[in-house]
Amino acid sequence: MSLHPESIGPVPAETARVARAAFPKGHPCLRLRDELGPIYDDGRFASLFPAQGRPAEAPWRLALVTVLQFAEGLSDRQAADAVRDRLAWKYLLGLELTDTGFDFSILSDFRARLVAGAAEQLLLDALLERCRAAGLVRPRGRQRTDSTAVLAAVRALNRLDLVGEALRHALAALAVAAPDWLRAQAPPDWYDRYGTRVETGRRTLSAAQRDALAATIGADGLRLLRAVGDPAAPAWLREIPAVQTLRQVWLQNYHALEDPRAGPRLREARDQPPKTLALQSPYDPDARFHTKREVSWTGDTVHLTETCDDDAPHLITDVATVPASTNDVEVTTEIQADLAARDLLPAEHYVDTGYVSGQHLLTSELAYGVELVGPVLLDTSWQAAADEGFDLTRFAIDWERQTVTCPQGKTSLPWTPAARDDYPFYQVRFAKGDCRACPVRARCTRAATRPRQLSLRPREEHAALQLARERQATGAFATRYRRRAGVEGTIAQGVRDCGLRRARYRTLPKVRLEHVAIAVGISLQRLDAWWTGTARATHPHLPLRRPRPRPIARHLSQQHLSWRRRRTASGGCGGWSTLRRPGAPRWMPTTSSPACRRAGSSSCARSPRSGCWWTARTCASRTRRRWRPCSGSSGWTGRGRCPATGPSTLSGSGGGAGGCCITGCSAARRRAS
Repeated sequence: MSLHPESIGPVPAETARVARAAFPKGHPCLRLRDELGPIYDDGRFASLFPAQGRPAEAPWRLALVTVLQFAEGLSDRQAADAVRDRLAWKYLLGLELTDTGFDFSILSDFRARLVAGAAEQLLLDALLERCRAAGLVRPRGRQRTDSTAVLAAVRALNRLDLVGEALRHALAALAVAAPDWLRAQAPPDWYDRYGTRVETGRRTLSAAQRDALAATIGADGLRLLRAVGDPAAPAWLREIPAVQTLRQVWLQNYHALEDPRAGPRLREARDQPPKTLALQSPYDPDARFHTKREVSWTGDTVHLTETCDDDAPHLITDVATVPASTNDVEVTTEIQADLAARDLLPAEHYVDTGYVSGQHLLTSELAYGVELVGPVLLDTSWQAAADEGFDLTRFAIDWERQTVTCPQGKTSLPWTPAARDDYPFYQVRFAKGDCRACPVRARCTRAATRPRQLSLRPREEHAALQLARERQATGAFATRYRRRAGVEGTIAQGVRDCGLRRARYRTLPKVRLEHVAIAVGISLQRLDAWWTGTARATHPHLPLRRPRPRPIARHLSQQHLSWRRRRTASGGCGGWSTLRRPGAPRWMPTTSSPACRRAGSSSCARSPRSGCWWTARTCASRTRRRWRPCSGSSGWTGRGRCPATGPSTLSGSGGGAGGCCITGCSAARRRAS
């Protein structure tokens, strides 16, 4: 397909007339075209297409469709259908009403060209240039950054499944690339062993069976690798990505014994590579396993940076997608360098603790002129945690003489330069005699015989870190730092409405393109909210998309579970429920349950009868409930007809011996089940 750039004309007159008649109050797509124009042009994508061949569909239209597709969570076929049947899209794309659109496969081809040319950033840069020309993005303003986990489009694999699937993936690739060669190398039992997906988690295997299966898979994989590496085999077989992945998986999980007749042996846990390097799936070599606090996932991490000025829309200016094992602190410099290359650096950059280090506080200010606003990590030593301990702030540092004086007046030995992971620092040690005879040694070190040791950062970094720790303890910093919290809403919007949490595609370049398209879609939604004067807090849904209906199967499944599993931990009426209706609080206080969290006792302080928060967040005495019959008690806590005991009136207090049917009544529970 070839590209011959053409000028973009106005919206066809008939399309404009019908669209404005159909949307008299306006539409996001209409406002977008009227305010910013077509956003993209063919010249930006000229390098992705050859000069000769069949004329390609206009790339500027494909770019807009790609952005709208990810903003609304549409598939390629749905997006191509929307070009044909949505009037607002025709207006935005400048199409005639009779235009039949294009085949859905063109979208996949366009994304492949963007990924191959590393041109996904063009989608975001073009929008930012238009917004900068309109005065909506201002240089040297305020920006904020945060990250979230992205789950890879692969299933979780244990070690046996990983090695089995890696071998199966390599065999499938060789069967396509060199079927005759593979037919001569593969024994008959391989077709049965690797013809279907390897799933050992669904089978009950003893330890001996697992070891035997691991040895068999290891021997088969080693045999295939030796056949590929044989000089008689075609050299290009070694360059197949699946074969390279197989070699890496075998190096990470197997020991190759010196005896060629012996099969490979699985590595022990201590011999395995770190999680930052270990492959988690042969189908996505870029996916990594990572644990952040109490959350663990396999996939990637996306970092979103947006403007946060009060008098301008909050638009995303940078998207960084990295493997999940990459720490946030490693991305700070990369984000600022990318913003500097596109002349989008802010004056104030708001981040959380994970992005800030003493080195970043210096380089951000000196190299880019950006003030990095964020709390730094506090001193985690036990001396700093104890009120009477001697932490680093208790020592006097003489940078010219390179000595440190302790609180007791003892001077350290000369410093020793050191480095950890290419990070320089100074190692400080005191004399053994001075520390052994110190009367306050227990407040300084817990070592039995060794003296106190200190680690010092370079002078400028040490001073910047100490100043930042003092600054973040003030109330003024807390008030200023509140501005960063808004980026959480941007991430929530991407996860809730655009499917940011789960990757559609595999490999990092494709996932990065997906995230850039989502970021552009979110920015378009923010622009429409700005033009219409919609408050940010009251603009929860995407204006460019129609509400997605909830899948009926999932809805019925949740309703089934919520009615079948309403027993409480106490077995009666009240207590902690094992499953709750979405949006309802877990606590259900009655006369037979522990104290109510709001009233302070089991009896509702706002009403003579027992209170319950089962269906609302307010006290039961203030909100009318659905029926809540209590068999064996004198009345109801609501109005209606009990399926177990028949009708009743609102009198007395609930929670008798039989309990409420929602949580305890056996007759009603049998009826509900």
